[in-house]
Amino acid sequence: MDRFWENKYTLTAANYSVVILCLIVFMAVFELVTKYKNWEEIKNGNMAVAMATGGKIFGIINIFRHSIAQHNSLMNMIGWGIYGFILLLAGYFIYEFLTPKFNIDHEIKNDNRAVGFISMVISIGLSYVIGAGIK
Repeated sequence: MDRFWENKYTLTAANYSVVILCLIVFMAVFELVTKYKNWEEIKNGNMAVAMATGGKIFGIINIFRHSIAQHNSLMNMIGWGIYGFILLLAGYFIYEFLTPKFNIDHEIKNDNRAVGFISMVISIGLSYVIGAGIK
């Protein structure tokens, strides 16, 4: 069985499958914590939601990219990916806390593209910082 997991193609397919599954779960978590329905808003053409959601997707995937690069074990990769997601989620709440003059979710739901863009950049930027810390 060890030879099976040492095969580059098998390992790549396993990493890919796990990351896709984690992405679906993590995006469902983001769907629960935001005050709008991501995919419904995107379907309706809300660019602010699309940018914020795209940043979250990129952030999650980038964290897993770093996790895959640093770990040979699938379980270690998953563990660090989950930890990175928790930090990214914490960043979302910190961003909301640091902007008391307006509600981030409300602005994004109302298609405020400036807020959507900043949300996207924060998710992407934090994913690089989180990724750099994965060892």
